[in-house]
Amino acid sequence: MRIIDKTVLAKYIFIAVAVILAVSFLVMSNRMYNDMAKEERQKIELWAKAVQLVATGEDNTELDLTLTILSGNKTIPVVLCDEHNTVLMTANIDIPDNDSVHFLKKKIDSFRKSNSPIVIQNPNFKQIVYYGDSSVLKRLQYFPFVQIGVLTVFICVSFLALLSTKNAEQNKVWVGLSKETAHQLGTPISSMLAWVEYLKSQATDISALQEMEKDVSRLQVVADRFSKIGSKPAPENKELCKEIRTSVGYLQTRISKKVLFEFDLPEKPLHVMISTALFSWVIENLIKNAVDAMEGQGTIYITVTSKGNIAYLDITDTGKGMSKSMFKQVFSPGYTTKTRGWGLGLSLAKRIINEYHNGKIYVRNSEISVGTTFRIELPIV
Repeated sequence: MRIIDKTVLAKYIFIAVAVILAVSFLVMSNRMYNDMAKEERQKIELWAKAVQLVATGEDNTELDLTLTILSGNKTIPVVLCDEHNTVLMTANIDIPDNDSVHFLKKKIDSFRKSNSPIVIQNPNFKQIVYYGDSSVLKRLQYFPFVQIGVLTVFICVSFLALLSTKNAEQNKVWVGLSKETAHQLGTPISSMLAWVEYLKSQATDISALQEMEKDVSRLQVVADRFSKIGSKPAPENKELCKEIRTSVGYLQTRISKKVLFEFDLPEKPLHVMISTALFSWVIENLIKNAVDAMEGQGTIYITVTSKGNIAYLDITDTGKGMSKSMFKQVFSPGYTTKTRGWGLGLSLAKRIINEYHNGKIYVRNSEISVGTTFRIELPIV
């Protein structure tokens, strides 16, 4: 399983656990709400029974008990009306001094929608009890949403912390691997330089030695690139088009002759702040990926434009292309469609452009069986 697959799987598991917890909170809170609503209903039914007993005028002992029940309701808002909906009594409702009739009418309508009224049937008349939810029950109604909000914040913070830790670990691995690679390359490169000098003294074919020198110099550049990963390189003022031609020129002689290059570069110089060793690495990565996408046959278009203080470099191939869902995924560490390689090329390219050159790199567009365009944005000096 690729690194990216494991990361995606971990995200899905994390989200699934969060959803399960959220649903559990909702179910438990809803059950508590229903139980409390039933309990309040029973209290109001008892309160209505007490009202009925007072109206029928039973003996004093029972009257004392009913009055105790009536005065015991301190939380549930109640309106007692006759059969014509004329208000007879209220409890736990703050009534304004002005327009009390209209206010109570609105309250009755509200209570009727939230709870079924209780009818008190006396021998000579009928009364109706309208009631609303207590403040405790109302708070309980919104409590699960508060829980979900707190849980969401906690999950987001935990997820960001986990992601930050993972990125830090990946960075340490990349930096350590890069510096160790540079160190390991140092010895054979020095040896090869000595052998080149020796062959020169033996009157060996000069043209062959020149090519060997180019490759040894290239190895030195590669070692220099790896040594710069993890440290902040000092960018220099460079002419963008010249740097592009230099980077592409080395590759042109070492890839298939069936791959054609077409340049559309401005005549006016565009100066940008770059680290030559790292920037050329990005260009080579994109070119090699383009060659692989075209399976060693096709055309690579290199275009440079500018707008305002931004220079745009587009590298377009005529390869197999990709779906839109892969535009961001291709820059993830470990992502690769090749049978060999670690899938770090585009990930490192993104880091080099974003962190070391204050620029951007992304897939501008791509079509299956048509080709792909990668774009690099760099600030102009």
